[in-house]
Parts: sequence; C-alpha cells; structure tokens
Amino acid sequence: MIEKAKVSDVPEIQKLINEYAEKDLLLPRSLSDIYENLRDFYVLKIDGKIVGICALHVIWEDLGEIRSLIVKREYEKRGFGRNLVDVCLREAKFLGLKRVLALTYIPEYFKKLGFVEVDKRTLPFKVWSDCIKCPKFPDCGEFALLYYL
Repeated sequence: MIEKAKVSDVPEIQKLINEYAEKDLLLPRSLSDIYENLRDFYVLKIDGKIVGICALHVIWEDLGEIRSLIVKREYEKRGFGRNLVDVCLREAKFLGLKRVLALTYIPEYFKKLGFVEVDKRTLPFKVWSDCIKCPKFPDCGEFALLYYL
C-alpha cells in the first residue's frame, strides 16, 4: 500500500536512503532534511514495513523532481517502483506542474516510464541546490530526464 509518509516513518526512510547512499546510488539525507521535506515523501508498506519510498519535490512553478526512489532489492521487479513514480506524477499533475525531473544513474528505467533525456545545462539553476552539497559535484555522472505532463 502506498501512502503519504508520516513523522513516525522518518527514521526508517533515512535508514533506507542512507543504505543506498553508501552504495553511491543516492545522496545521503539527514533526519533534519527528511523532516523538513516529509510532505514530499510517499512510502510503500507491506505488512506494516516500509519496502519502498519516493518523493516529489516542487522546484519551481512548472517543475517538480522525483527524488529518493527506492524499492528494497527483495521487492524489485514487481512494479512497485513504477507505482511509486505514478503516484508522484499524479500529484504533480494535480499541483499544476508541467514537467517532472529525474536525476539518475539508471536512465533506462525512467525512459521506460515515459521520461526523456535532456541536457542538464538546460535546467534552471534551482535544480542544482542539492547537487552543490554532493562530493561528486560537478561531474557526478547522473543523467537528467524529464516527464512532460
């Protein structure tokens, strides 16, 4: 079941994000950052345990970003990632956003979901606010993809 994240979910969200950050797949997130952005997050729970997360972060008047898409390895290949992204895209449409960005090391996954690759240099500077905190900046190897609503 996918639902909006709650305050009580934050420690588990952070643990999941930071597990993947240790593998250089995501940026690590502090508890403070997750609490401040809690309304962005959705969680996928099975038997009361969080097995997947995804966030939609509003960047600008017409642009949102899919962040922190994770499905635990043992739950992959079941469509849960697609379901999490779909929930975020529906919210983006409801909010009136025109485009949704994904910065990723696995562009093929997002292309299957209808995202198209774009040149990172065409994106507004506001997009790079998190990137500046990254030790890999400015050459991290991530791909930029957009979904047009």
